[in-house]
Amino acid sequence: MAGGDQPPAGEGRRYWRWSKADFFPEPSFQSWRSYGGALAATVPRLRDRVAARSTDAIEAGTLLAESENPLRRCLSWVDLAFLGFGSVVGSGVFVLTGQEARFDAGPAIPLAYAAAGFSALLSSFCYAELATEIPSAGGSFSYLRVELGDMAAFLAAGNILLEAVVGAAGLGRSWTSYLAALLGRDSDSLRIHVPALAEGFNLLDPIAVVVLISTSALAMSGARLTSTINSLASVIGIVIIAFVMGFGFSHFDSSNLEPSFFPFGAAGVFRAAAVVYWSYTGFDMVATMAEETKNPGRDVPLGLLSSMSAITVVYCAMSLALVGMQKYSDIDPNAAYSVAFAATGLKWARYVVALGALKGMTSGLLVGALGQARYTTQIARTHMIPPYFALVHPKTGTPVYATMAVTLGAACVALFSSLDVLASVSSISTLFIFALVAVALLVRRYYVAGRTPASQLRTFLAFLALLLASSIGMSVYYNSSYAGRWPGYVVFGIGWAAGTAGLAFGAKQQRVPKMYGVPLMPWLPAMSVATNLFLMGSLGSLAYMRFGICTAAMLVYYVLFGVHATYDVAHSRDGADAVADNVEQGKIALPVSTAPA
Repeated sequence: MAGGDQPPAGEGRRYWRWSKADFFPEPSFQSWRSYGGALAATVPRLRDRVAARSTDAIEAGTLLAESENPLRRCLSWVDLAFLGFGSVVGSGVFVLTGQEARFDAGPAIPLAYAAAGFSALLSSFCYAELATEIPSAGGSFSYLRVELGDMAAFLAAGNILLEAVVGAAGLGRSWTSYLAALLGRDSDSLRIHVPALAEGFNLLDPIAVVVLISTSALAMSGARLTSTINSLASVIGIVIIAFVMGFGFSHFDSSNLEPSFFPFGAAGVFRAAAVVYWSYTGFDMVATMAEETKNPGRDVPLGLLSSMSAITVVYCAMSLALVGMQKYSDIDPNAAYSVAFAATGLKWARYVVALGALKGMTSGLLVGALGQARYTTQIARTHMIPPYFALVHPKTGTPVYATMAVTLGAACVALFSSLDVLASVSSISTLFIFALVAVALLVRRYYVAGRTPASQLRTFLAFLALLLASSIGMSVYYNSSYAGRWPGYVVFGIGWAAGTAGLAFGAKQQRVPKMYGVPLMPWLPAMSVATNLFLMGSLGSLAYMRFGICTAAMLVYYVLFGVHATYDVAHSRDGADAVADNVEQGKIALPVSTAPA
């Protein structure tokens, strides 16, 4: 059946359906002949879509009709704070601290968490402003689509989905490691060794698959129920964290920090910071819940910034307690805290810690399933991936298909891939997206299409280019053979300061935030750009190779599918009229901030 023969969205259509028209409703995919014609027109379509920008009203209003049923506004800032806490704590400190203290940072692991936390806090300020301005389930994807255009948004979309799949898979495998520790067994004892597979992919983990499916099933039941369960679990988590820090510092031995606090040098600290940045990624899930928040203009900034500030302090303290309890060279990289407590003589404490870690990781998977599905829903609403995954269930008010898709991908990856492989891939994707979000905020403040004079635009672009070039140059220089020489840092530091000062004093802001605005504009987002790019440079070449392969695969998909689907939607008058009719008839209610006057 052709896309034009379908009943209007929401009228007489069952949720549980499966047809070609649900996945490929666009004219370019109605037949092999039409698809061939679309491929022949790829170049002009790319020119049309690369620079095309969306609007606040489309992202936070009009596109909602693609889901046929609305996501439910039921969350407060307290819910968001607990969701942020639940998604981050457990998915970081219990997972990566041991690995990075052992192999990269040594006793200086708290400084790695501080550096990563500082960068994440800068990013959370940027997210807070954009989420109040564009309260969409798409989070960073929507912000980039509005400010940087379809191509940047697509690259972000691909990396968001990669991060979602890889992040959930990593948590699932860590869950298995801590379950083994709770049972008093080796961390890999519950996995199945397959010698025929490559190293890093030869330990199959069926338990991780079961955990992923279970938490996602709960997330599909409703945001309100999931939030309530997460809040209760977070209270338990806070008690366990207090226990870990209390007993950890009571067994703190300063000799474990010797003979060198920096056994791998400053470079090791920054390598660790780039990897443990993954442990802060849960905060961006809070931004995706803006569409389900009662008062996003107030609640999102409160929820984001309060949870991130507290989490940064907790991470630094817990990592310090770990390296104080046990010498870094003796730390178990898979179940660090449980083994460290056992080594101090508190063998019973390892079970409390393992149970707490399991709780934390379960919360992380639960909240992650919420946020990842919302990202996927908004991406599908734009038709960059099949719109089938945008559909929201009428009873639960959740995107069931999107949740199932991300879970299936994560389960397949978790079955095969080891934690170190997953962490480096996820970190580079996360840092890339956060840097783009900071750039998008600068663009939003300094450029408004049709209103910004050409001279102002040229001034803004010149200073932005200087800021970006200096930030990239600093990162490359630090990781080059010239890293020990100071002149390069002076040159790139002056370049960054000049670019940022140029924005502050030489370029005129074109837009004032409606509700919440990032303080110290443009210094704070400029620092966010610099720190994220610096941490990206600290990752190894293997991480970049994997990132490059994944990005190349994304671009192939975009050329073969994404550009044609989005082109058809953008140029289909009938599709636009159908969406407008749904909004006018009240099938989908626009948020107050984007509703037409």
